[in-house]
Parts: sequence; C-alpha cells; structure tokens
Amino acid sequence: MLAVNLDVLWDAETAPIRWLQGVGEWPLLPLEAVTGLGSQTFVIALLALVLWSVDSALGARLFVLCVGTGVLNHLFKGLVFGSRPSWYDAGVTAHVAESSFGMPSGHAQGSTVLWGYLGIRSGRRGPLWAAIALIALICLSRVYLGAHFISDVAVGVLLGAATLWAFLRWEERVLAWWRGLDTPRWIGVALAASLVPCVVGAVWRYTVYGGREVPVEWIGATPPDPAGYTLAGLFTLGGALLGGLVGLTLLDRRGWYSARGTVPARVARFVLGISVVVAVLAFEDVLFGGLSGFTEAVVSFLVYGAIAFWATFGAPELFLRSGLAQRPAAPDEQAEHAREPADGTPGA
Repeated sequence: MLAVNLDVLWDAETAPIRWLQGVGEWPLLPLEAVTGLGSQTFVIALLALVLWSVDSALGARLFVLCVGTGVLNHLFKGLVFGSRPSWYDAGVTAHVAESSFGMPSGHAQGSTVLWGYLGIRSGRRGPLWAAIALIALICLSRVYLGAHFISDVAVGVLLGAATLWAFLRWEERVLAWWRGLDTPRWIGVALAASLVPCVVGAVWRYTVYGGREVPVEWIGATPPDPAGYTLAGLFTLGGALLGGLVGLTLLDRRGWYSARGTVPARVARFVLGISVVVAVLAFEDVLFGGLSGFTEAVVSFLVYGAIAFWATFGAPELFLRSGLAQRPAAPDEQAEHAREPADGTPGA
C-alpha cells in the first residue's frame, strides 16, 4: 500500500517537525491565527462576503475554484491514506485536532488557489508577494502545529498551483462554453463533476481500504475512522460544488446581480445571508450529529449542496427582491466586462 511506501519519507520528516516544535510555544498563538486563514470556516465566510457584498463575479469564480480544488484535495486524501505526524509518531505534538487523512494538505492547497488567485488578479506586485508570504506562513503553521508532514504541504502547494494555473488559463473559455450549454447538458456536467469524485472515493473506501487496520508503524493517537471522515469531507465538497454550479448558472440566466451598493446594504446582505448558513449548520448538528460512515457522507452532500445553492442563488435573489441589491445596471455593462472578473459580470 502507498501508506507503507511513505514510511521512509515520514521517518525522515519527523525529526525536523520535532525540532521545529522544540523552539518553544511562543509561535503557537500567531501560527494558530495564521492557519485559521486557510480553514474551511474562514474560506466559507470570505467567499460569501466577496460574492454578496464586494464583487459578485469575482466571488463566483473564487467559489468554483476553491470548492473544485477542495474536491480534488479530499479525493487524493482518500486515495493516498496518508498519516499525520502525531498519528505516526507519538513524539510529535498535535496542537490542532484533525480526523481526515493528511496528504495532500488542504490548507496548503486551498490557500495556494485562494490567495494566489487574488494576488495574481490584483495585477500588482505588492499584493502578489503578500499572497505568497501568507501561503508560506500557512504552510509553516501546518507543520509546526503537527497537522502535516512537510511532504503533505509540498504536494498540496503543487496541486494548488496546478489547479490555479489551469483555472487562469481556461476560465474564460470554459465560462463561454458553459453559457452555451442547454439546460440538460449543463445539469449533466454539474452532476458528473460533483458525483464522479464521490463515487470514486466511496468505491475506494469500501473496496481497497475496506476493513484495513491502522498500520503498526503508526504509534501515535490515530482517530477511530479517518477513512470515513475523509469520505464525508469529499461528499461535503461535492455537494457544495453541485449546489454552487446550479445556483450560479440559474442566477446568470436570470440576469445576475450586482454586489455594489451602500455600506449598510452590503453589511445587511452579509449578515442576513450568513445567518441562514449558521442556522442550517446548527440544525444539521442537532438532527444529524450522531451519524457516521456512508450515511453521514450522504447527509453532508445534501446539506452543503443546499447551503451552496442558498449562497449562490437563494440569497442573491432574496437581496434583489428585498431591495438590498440590484441587477447589473445595463446589458452593455455586462458585455464590457465579459472577459474580466469585475463586479456586475455574470459568471460561474
């Protein structure tokens, strides 16, 4: 198995991680804060803020990019079965609790596409170098906190960079192609993009992984079911991708909406929209908090699909109907920015 083949690499990496943690606990608080900038909670809030209250087209593109790379990340996690440092070596302190497999690092991959895209699209060197520095700090935080091996972070950055390069190269062509699809075709493509990775991950989980025990080489504290938790994460992102693609496409075909407006209107949109997200997540925890295994994965797919649909279609339409937002001013405004991720541009 691949996990066994990585033992030699992990043996070599535990010493640098121990050394890094041995410098003391003074970096703990700042690095915990830095690692939060790559967390799922922060990214969800940021994407919602940009989409609803800053720049709707930029927010749409960031949503597809970040959720898409998240699906890829969790699919790879499930295929590799990678340990985390504190699972493999009891001498490594886990400053953060993680339950999914380790390789590739989701924080490293996600921050590379998110902050890398924003830095590149800024068109200025200052923000780009700031983005690179932030990505490097997030990667460092994952190693210091005992959440990832150095190799996990390196693979995450490489996958993120590859995803970002492909997105920047083909985003306009794919967007034009997507807009040219009739309804049955774009629905079919959206279903395939979200369901195929989930099916592959589930088949791998219940055939190749099966009832495999934790390797004896892992002498640290391994959670009960990392394979199940990883699969649930994959289904969560797959559902979000489906809900988002459907929502953004419907919004685009209804004329899109503009995130411009007064500061109070922008604040009100974010507070109203994120309140619904928090309420749905709270209800999910109360109603389905005890689920596990494949059932948990399916419920996560449905719940996050609904949340993403709300974020990309339900909330914008509510903002429009309530007067908190407006459609783009004129058709020529849309055409003028068709090749740029500027506000007022319909985009998916």
